[in-house]
Amino acid sequence: MNLHMAGFIPIGMPELLVILLVVLLLFGAAKIPQLMKGLGQGISEFKKGVKEGGEPEAEEKKKEEKPPEESKSK
Repeated sequence: MNLHMAGFIPIGMPELLVILLVVLLLFGAAKIPQLMKGLGQGISEFKKGVKEGGEPEAEEKKKEEKPPEESKSK
């Protein structure tokens, strides 16, 4: 499939430089490392969540299979 037909605009080096310049002007040079750190942590947490996503469901199913024991001290 051709990217032009899908609605995507090819981004070259000049376009990337303009985007970088706009980001630099909006956030400032001091704020960019903090933004990238937050983005990296967010991606890490997302990957961790996806990796561990199926495990809690399996534990819940095991709990549902076992009937709760009633206390005999009545």
